[in-house]
Amino acid sequence: MGLKAPALYLLLYTQRSLRLGFQVKKIVVTGALLLVAACSEQPAEQAAEDAVDYAANAQRWVAEFQPSTLTEAEQLAEMAWFTQAAEPLRGMSINVVSETLTTHEYESETLTQAFFDITGIRVTHDLIQEGDVIEKLQTQMQSGENVYDAYVNDSDLIGTHARYGYVVPLSDFIAGEGAAFTSPTLDLDDFIGLSFTTGPDGKVYQLPDQQFANLYWFRYDWFAREDLQTQFEEIYGYPLGVPVNWSAYEDIAEFFSEHVKEIDGVRVYGHMDYGKKDPSLGWRFTDAWLSMAGAGDAGIPNGLPVDEWGIRVEDCRPVGSSVTRGGAANGPAAVYALNKYMDWLKRFAPPEAAGMTFSEAGPVPAQGHIAQQIFWYTTFTADMIQEGLAVVNDDGTPKWRMAPSPHGPYWSEGMKLGYQDTGSWTLMKSTPLERRQAAWLYAQFVTAKTLSLKKTMIGLTPIRDSDLRADAMTEMAPKLGGLVEFYRSPARTAWTPTGTNVPDYPKLAQLWWANVANAVSGEVTAQEAMDTLAEQQDRVLERLGRHGVLGECGPALNEERDAEYWLAQPGAPKPKLENEKPPGETVAYDELLKTWENL
Repeated sequence: MGLKAPALYLLLYTQRSLRLGFQVKKIVVTGALLLVAACSEQPAEQAAEDAVDYAANAQRWVAEFQPSTLTEAEQLAEMAWFTQAAEPLRGMSINVVSETLTTHEYESETLTQAFFDITGIRVTHDLIQEGDVIEKLQTQMQSGENVYDAYVNDSDLIGTHARYGYVVPLSDFIAGEGAAFTSPTLDLDDFIGLSFTTGPDGKVYQLPDQQFANLYWFRYDWFAREDLQTQFEEIYGYPLGVPVNWSAYEDIAEFFSEHVKEIDGVRVYGHMDYGKKDPSLGWRFTDAWLSMAGAGDAGIPNGLPVDEWGIRVEDCRPVGSSVTRGGAANGPAAVYALNKYMDWLKRFAPPEAAGMTFSEAGPVPAQGHIAQQIFWYTTFTADMIQEGLAVVNDDGTPKWRMAPSPHGPYWSEGMKLGYQDTGSWTLMKSTPLERRQAAWLYAQFVTAKTLSLKKTMIGLTPIRDSDLRADAMTEMAPKLGGLVEFYRSPARTAWTPTGTNVPDYPKLAQLWWANVANAVSGEVTAQEAMDTLAEQQDRVLERLGRHGVLGECGPALNEERDAEYWLAQPGAPKPKLENEKPPGETVAYDELLKTWENL
């Protein structure tokens, strides 16, 4: 009796696999693929050949995707699912976009080819500047035309996405039109940034793809020198160490810039920052600078009712950012934050820093003459561990470390401590369904457990808890300066992206950099700059509320009241402190690691 086609193909594939030395348990993984191929409209022989090709491709790529948190058999099973799920979409070409980061370069240059080899779907993954990603996204929102089939878009827009209705809530998509294209091994609970991509309605709107925090960076080797420790304590009366508060950070900045001045014949500085009038100057503040000073309220992932942008929300409706409306964007803590930024930039950073943008300033600490940086993104980690750098030892270990950010005098327990960027896959309703389904497959592929650990080790932007707990990350940790220890610690939950209080990120974010730049240039005082910013934000909020396009969570401004009324209420906005520089407080880095879980 002759074999039916699917059984015959499975037997042929089994025989071929045995000749190649594959384990039989891996062969079973391909069974579903062969059955799909046999039932297609292609000739039986061609279908079998295609199935074998996809399985062989998966085998080859799985060898590339090492190490992994999955066994090889589990990796092959996960890849087999992608091959099977892609069958009705095979032959399509889609276009996606993200900002230019090492992680996304790996996706664009390597993972698109792997995805094509395993699914038959071709992806063009464009890499452009972050601002350009937002511009393309806005164009698609406003025109309804399909510019890209998916975006890796910061979760900072979660308040925008949850209100406007342009974005497909992934929770709905997974349960509906994307169900057949949702991997059984997706494991949403494994994503460490999922709370950042969840709207006020409890729905997940975006899938995290890469994640990095804004932490404190310092020269561990300099801080460990006994001569510098002795000198610092003689001047300031407490030990040189990781600063717990802004007072200590300022003392350390002054110490290196004005007392030490030179190390090994090189002029050194106690602080690094940037100050050029440029859109990136806005990120310097919207990325939680005000919350680090203590301007907002307690609450994780974001302060409620007042967040780190100084926007007050009541019953999900933004009601104002000016102190006279209950906001804190121009309150004493916000003004203090701006003044400290300007003071430190002028007094303690290299002279050229004031004329730099974010991207120009980023590589400077790696040059070896910066003692510390309060506002340092872990996305620079990969560039800080390169062989031959002035900040890397001969054995490949870093001379620097990262640590929790110090907080300002207005900060209190229960508040967020800093910013965390979570670039996340975002699907638009204006994207045709088939293209959206194909893009969803690609988004899951580049975040799949089969390869996510390998991607994390390349880009150092972890998204899965299972990857962080892997032995491979433990082995890599000594060369990463504290990155693994930070992300394994519960302390990481105090570093969060912009939250749901911000109803239209693009419209509001553009207000920040121009106002900050006016203060940096000396055209206006810090108070005047923040007053103008708060007023402009309120105007935008008022327009958004008047248009009524944001539904029941759209803005509805509070009537203005005397500022003293709001400053007398509990929480933010907070009244001016009599002493904005309490005693400096530091902690030894090695002791910090032992107690990190208690932060």
